[in-house]
Amino acid sequence: MGFYAERIVPRVVDAVGGRKSAEPLRRRVCEGLYGEIIEIGFGSGHNVPFYPEAVTDVAAVEPSDLGWRLARDRIAEGYAAVRRVGLDSQYLPFDDATFDGALSTWTLCTVPDADAALREVRRVLKPGATLHFLEHGLAPEGDEDVRRLQHRLDPLERRLFAGCRLTRPIAEMLTAAGFTVVDLDEFYEKGAPRAMAADSLGVAMR
Repeated sequence: MGFYAERIVPRVVDAVGGRKSAEPLRRRVCEGLYGEIIEIGFGSGHNVPFYPEAVTDVAAVEPSDLGWRLARDRIAEGYAAVRRVGLDSQYLPFDDATFDGALSTWTLCTVPDADAALREVRRVLKPGATLHFLEHGLAPEGDEDVRRLQHRLDPLERRLFAGCRLTRPIAEMLTAAGFTVVDLDEFYEKGAPRAMAADSLGVAMR
C-alpha cells in the first residue's frame, strides 16, 4: 500500500462513512445482532453507535492502521467490547462455528477476493447464525443502463478508492458462498449518482 492508500483513502472513507444519510441504514443493518459478532471492514467504527445492546463482543477485522486509530473514540463510547483481530477477512484466525453473527457494511467492494472472504465468514459463524450486510454493488437486474455505466466507471473507481468495485453482484455472491439470503432490500441511496449508489441491505443465514 502506498501513501495515498494508507493515509488519504481512510480519511476519505471516514468522512463519507460518517454522513448523516447513512445512519438510518447502519441502524437497520445492525438490528437483530447479538452476542459475539465479527465485523469485517470495521473501518473507523461508524457502526459502533448502532450495535444493539445485546451485542457483547466485537471481533474487528480492519487492514488500515489509520482507520483503526480514527475509530478509538467511537469504540470508547460504545457498549460492546471491541478488539482488532486481523487485517484480512480472506483469512480469519478463528475456529469453525465461533460467532453468533457477522456484520459487513460497504466492505465487499474492496476485498480482493470477496468470495473467499464470504466463505471464511460463513465458516466462523455458528450454524443458523446470520451475516448482516449493507453493500454497494451491481445495480438491480433490469437497470441495464446503470449497469453499463458501472462497468465503464469500474476501472476509475478501483484506482481512486483502493480497489473498490461497483460491479459485484452481492446477493449472487452470498448464495455462491453457501449462505441463504433470508432478507434483501435493493435500492439506490438518495442524493448520489445511481451508478455509485446501488445498495443491497439484508440478512444471510449460515
